[in-house]
Amino acid sequence: MLDIIKVLIPAIASFGVGMAITPAITDFLYRNKMWKKKSGKIGLDGKETTVFNGLHKDNEINTPRMGGIVIWLSALIVVSVIWLISKIFPTEITTKLDFMSRNQTWIPVFTLFIGAMVGLVDDLFEINKGNGGLSSKKRLLIVGLVALAVASWFFFKLEVVTIGIPFYGDLFIGWLIIPLFVLFTIGLYSGGVIDGIDGLAGGIFSTIFLAYAGIAFYQNQIDLAAFSVAVAGGLLAFLWFNIPPARFYMSETGSMALTLTLAVIAFMTDSLGGGIGVSVFLIVGFPLIATSGSVVLQQLSKKFRGGKKIFHSTPIHHHFEALNWPPYKVTMRYWVVGVICALLGLIIAFIG
Repeated sequence: MLDIIKVLIPAIASFGVGMAITPAITDFLYRNKMWKKKSGKIGLDGKETTVFNGLHKDNEINTPRMGGIVIWLSALIVVSVIWLISKIFPTEITTKLDFMSRNQTWIPVFTLFIGAMVGLVDDLFEINKGNGGLSSKKRLLIVGLVALAVASWFFFKLEVVTIGIPFYGDLFIGWLIIPLFVLFTIGLYSGGVIDGIDGLAGGIFSTIFLAYAGIAFYQNQIDLAAFSVAVAGGLLAFLWFNIPPARFYMSETGSMALTLTLAVIAFMTDSLGGGIGVSVFLIVGFPLIATSGSVVLQQLSKKFRGGKKIFHSTPIHHHFEALNWPPYKVTMRYWVVGVICALLGLIIAFIG
């Protein structure tokens, strides 16, 4: 019973903290005009994204970026306060409720903070210089280096050398766990492009984090489950203010923090927890995979098919908008798919 309470309290607390701090954050963002100074977007090929700009050009300005601060700050405040209470007032209950542990939450807390700070720098460059922030190569390099550091910790310190395969068991891959983690993290980071319609990213990410909280809890990784729901609570607070019309955008400080942390949680719930956390992401994280995959397919098609496109616009949620789906319909259908994928992933994780 106490384990259940230990997991539920961070979710409620993080949501409450997020709701409490958002008015001050919103006031700061609007007062300092923390938004892009020039509307429009340039595609990966260096050309203007005409379809996207036609749909969202007017929304690119006058709506602040950096809304992801609400998410990671809420989670970090809850983690820190519960940890401090357990140290200042050490009782059986307060000690039990503390979920800051070396073997389960140190690494995801680290990646949440690092991703948030790097993303924050990128957002500030975007806002102040209007040059698109850090280049894609620089961001990918940073993500790759952080992933390499964490992967090395997994391999050399935690001695992770296997990957869980559904209905099979652990597959030994040895040192290949390092490049696998790096590639997995970079691929997951690319899913951050889902932050493109009001409420879309917040709903999908909260569903995924809650699903992994369920997986961690089932595997008796209670601290990791508590941390996951703390992030989900911050996401729900963010979503409260990001539902159309959005008060702010998640932007890089949110998406980088969330994707880096989610990659760690997926691996923490794999062989370390006696589960299949990485493999099951193909199901739980399908909305992110489909979103980033649509961008890759579009670029390949344009390169090898003489400039021909598969989708009207990418990521794919903008394709649906171009088909005259209202943004709220795209978002809510994404949410429905996300919930179904999460439930299916939980089933596979439990029986696989």
